[in-house]
Amino acid sequence: MAAERLPGTSAAEQLPPAFPERAAWGTAGKLRAWQAEALEQYFRDQPKDFLAVATPGAGKTTFALRVAAELLAQRVVNRVTVVAPTEHLKVQWADSASRVGIKLDPHFKNAQGKHAPGYHGVAITYAQVAAKPVLHHNRTAAGRTLVILDEVHHGGDALSWGDAVREAFGPAVRRLSLTGTPFRSDTSPIPFVTYAPDENGIRTSVADYSYGYGRALKDSVVRPVLFLAYAGAMSWRTRAGDEMSHVLGEETTKDINSQAWRTALDPGGDWIPAVLKAADRRLTEVRRTVHDAGGLVIATDQDNARAYAKVLRELTGEAPTVVLSDEAGASARIEEFQNSTDRWMVAVRMVSEGVDVPRLCVGVYATSSATPLFFAQAIGRFVRARKRGETASVFLPSVPILLALANTMEVERDHALDRPKNEDENDVVVFDDQAMEQANREEGASDQLGSFEALGAEALFDRVLFDGGEFGTGGAIGSEDELDFIGIPGLLEPDQVHELLRTQQARQAKRKTDAVPPAPEPEISELDHRAMKEERNQLQSLVGAWSRRTGTPHATVHVELRKACGGPAVAQATQVQIQARIKKLQGWFVGKK
Repeated sequence: MAAERLPGTSAAEQLPPAFPERAAWGTAGKLRAWQAEALEQYFRDQPKDFLAVATPGAGKTTFALRVAAELLAQRVVNRVTVVAPTEHLKVQWADSASRVGIKLDPHFKNAQGKHAPGYHGVAITYAQVAAKPVLHHNRTAAGRTLVILDEVHHGGDALSWGDAVREAFGPAVRRLSLTGTPFRSDTSPIPFVTYAPDENGIRTSVADYSYGYGRALKDSVVRPVLFLAYAGAMSWRTRAGDEMSHVLGEETTKDINSQAWRTALDPGGDWIPAVLKAADRRLTEVRRTVHDAGGLVIATDQDNARAYAKVLRELTGEAPTVVLSDEAGASARIEEFQNSTDRWMVAVRMVSEGVDVPRLCVGVYATSSATPLFFAQAIGRFVRARKRGETASVFLPSVPILLALANTMEVERDHALDRPKNEDENDVVVFDDQAMEQANREEGASDQLGSFEALGAEALFDRVLFDGGEFGTGGAIGSEDELDFIGIPGLLEPDQVHELLRTQQARQAKRKTDAVPPAPEPEISELDHRAMKEERNQLQSLVGAWSRRTGTPHATVHVELRKACGGPAVAQATQVQIQARIKKLQGWFVGKK
């Protein structure tokens, strides 16, 4: 009987750095530096457990399959099991593995007991493992098995899941854990991950190899991301019957921010249509140079996803692809969109981690999820670079927690098992997987709203966030202030993006300065009073933006402005003095301190 054919390293070398997608600029035909470095470390140390943390889009699949091919060729292992979070990712892994001669069955069911002849192994989900851990323990023990745990943080989704993963894959000869986001919002330990105390005694995850977004950005492996934030006036009726209003983006309590955010996402208001229209304009601009560029709207629940799809169809005349959940047909729809030049796809947020379409260049973050894990996974859908100069654009509500996450994209995080003793329990956000599961139940989504009623939502362009900096000082929908930023070319180097953003901000500041009305008469009329209030609000908005950009407290910014321009506190300042401070602060934003 002929020996079973094993894939060799020569087959693995045919795999592009970012397979199954197009390789990033400058990397075709060879491994990326980080992949080669990680492989060298892996085969030097020959570890039983290895955790590789690499930013979404960096090419973790390629790295893992090169490891698998080498281990099979060396006969260290004779079977492979890949564990992924979604059904779609199972198929994606099987397709990728087939290119290097590794045959994985993505349709394996627990009821089968063992995989069919002719396969080197299976691709399964964490849910399958949790359902029958003993079965997978026996499968693993029956051969010399390499287990690849993709997005391994899912292994800690629940205590029972973590126990199941440990039981199932304890007998493995080798375990390779992969993640782009090793941190979690809870303290459930991730299986087969090492934890060590940091300088504060907090036990945190320890990666064997890390390749963060910041380094990947410098290597042109991932795209830089422009975040376009939109504010606006929101009004709603509470469960108690009270009518409330708030301008999204202004400082207020967590509860009011949350309700205003929910109001903005209501498909019956004007905020969503305005932002989707702006995002579609941005997509049109990007497609001038990236002809197959696509867009993705991430919705909170299925009802909203359908409503957003309807708005896009009316805006563009083209029906978007809608992926509602990890359901039958979802993989086929994603693959069909991936291979087309269609403009838009709309997905419920649970699907975002399984959506891997490199041509996605424009996104709309139209979901209420706000934890670092989900945000990083969502933005990871847009950062996979295919050629030099591509830039991603993500539209999002001007909510403080989202702006903070956008401004810290390059921060590398680890998973902490302990809570600092002084941490306020009210500040701990529920782990995303729980929130996503709840939000994606149609009945649950409607129940959550209770008697809450969105009354009105208007959109206003707020600012652009890029590489930790903030640009722009707001503008009406469709105004030059908005269109200047939406119209930035889609193919630019990061330093060119910086320069263009500064230029656009200077143009905007000049327009606002030229539009400043003359000083009012000593007696203040009702009209002047309203103008005074608007300019005070503009000043407060600029102070808030400068505070976020520099980390300087609001009060300190006001003191610095008074020193520079003179005059009393804002409440006692004249309109001329307020205008002078606005002009001074606008100058700071463009480097005129």
